[in-house]
Amino acid sequence: METVDFFTPVVDDPYWFGRIAAANALSDVWAMGGRPLFALNLVGWPVGKLSMEMLGEVLRGGAEAARLAGAPVLGGHSIDDPEPKYGMAVTGMVHPGRVLRNVGARPGDVLLLTKPLGTGIVTTAIKRGVAPKAMVDRAVEVMAALNRAAGEVLAASGAVHALTDVTGFGLLGHAWEMAEGSRVGLRLRASAVPVMEGVHDLAAQNVVPGGSRANLDWVTPIVSFAPSLPVTLPIVFADAQTNGGLLAAVDPARAERVVGDLRTAGVAVAAIGEVVPGDPPGIEVG
Repeated sequence: METVDFFTPVVDDPYWFGRIAAANALSDVWAMGGRPLFALNLVGWPVGKLSMEMLGEVLRGGAEAARLAGAPVLGGHSIDDPEPKYGMAVTGMVHPGRVLRNVGARPGDVLLLTKPLGTGIVTTAIKRGVAPKAMVDRAVEVMAALNRAAGEVLAASGAVHALTDVTGFGLLGHAWEMAEGSRVGLRLRASAVPVMEGVHDLAAQNVVPGGSRANLDWVTPIVSFAPSLPVTLPIVFADAQTNGGLLAAVDPARAERVVGDLRTAGVAVAAIGEVVPGDPPGIEVG
């Protein structure tokens, strides 16, 4: 399997930008039940405007993410670019009969999510200079964390019917892809969905990226929100994530064991809802 991803900086620290961008690129392999074999760097750098020492820190961060993933960096390509960009092309491997896809969810399946929401809103707060240090540190921790442990446990469990990573389309966007492709409905329990501390407060102050608003506009026709939910909840659930967690539809008879295995592996997994019959497909948030 092959995947590629790169983007402009989401944090100010070049090392952590490199770690996050590389972790994000690697994530697609685990989201398909595979394991990464090696990676190639992709670099756009404004030569003459930003120092090469700073670029070295970006690449050091990427190399550390690749080391933690067990996927050596074998080379790459760089260009002079007016805006800094970094990411990776990743080659992975999975048995053809064990590929996990974002479709195949079945009524009764338990929905698991392995990371909290809110990184898009926090990175917007960083750009606007309104993010407290503790919030920045937490967001960096979440974005830089590899999905390796979660992906390996889910792939080995034999209990996953559908799997995806939650990234640019937000939780609701990726959940809708799963629901539509599987011809089912998804029922999410709002109180069970983990959200980073302070994110709802930022959303209430209109500190929200444009991509998250576009996500919400896209999914609004097919999502039903309970009237009692906080007014900020829809935009938080639609928030565009950077290297978000894995969303899995898991056989209900084996879900408790899978949750236990994930937690043993250090993954802060949450059971956030269930798959229900859907004709037409849709999402309920209550």
